[in-house]
Amino acid sequence: MIAAMQAGSPVTLPEVDSFVDGAAVRRAGDVTFPMVRDSGAELLTVSEGAVCTEMLELYQIDGIIAEPAGALASAALLEEISVAQDSTVVCLLSGGNNDVSRYAEVVERSMVHRGLKHYFLVEFPQEPGALRRFLDEVLGKDDDIVLFEYIKRDNRETGAALVCIELGRREDYDLLWGRMKESPLKIQHVAPGTTAYRFLI
Repeated sequence: MIAAMQAGSPVTLPEVDSFVDGAAVRRAGDVTFPMVRDSGAELLTVSEGAVCTEMLELYQIDGIIAEPAGALASAALLEEISVAQDSTVVCLLSGGNNDVSRYAEVVERSMVHRGLKHYFLVEFPQEPGALRRFLDEVLGKDDDIVLFEYIKRDNRETGAALVCIELGRREDYDLLWGRMKESPLKIQHVAPGTTAYRFLI
């Protein structure tokens, strides 16, 4: 819809991530587009991670099971909109298109969005004690390795591993990255949204 508003008419997007499936359309409708255009409504985008975080908050705090598209409005309220104190705000929620088998994916996206989960490619020397040194010298006391997977096993001297680290606090990332840069290990952050992230995770 935002692409249509910018173009002045419905356009077909080359690709769409279907996670928020209730709102993942390649082309705004010929009927709905003029309705939105003429309404004067302001359109906002919300990250999928924010939607996942809001889904979990709604469920864990309010006992509301919302589908991804159903949590868009309240996620936008928390992430993008500032309202005056004592204002009355109405958000529409829905939950008919929710699959509990996606819960793990929702938690994963939420943790990445909140800065609590990070992926790295680490070149480990193939020698005794390499992982122990990484644990002792790089990880903080509240950091946990939740995934460790060698990418290839055909190099006798070094081996690249995909390592996922879960932080106790978002603020701990800068300290972790500082220790990583000081380490003799070759470490690359696999940033969300990159080709490497989509390929590996």
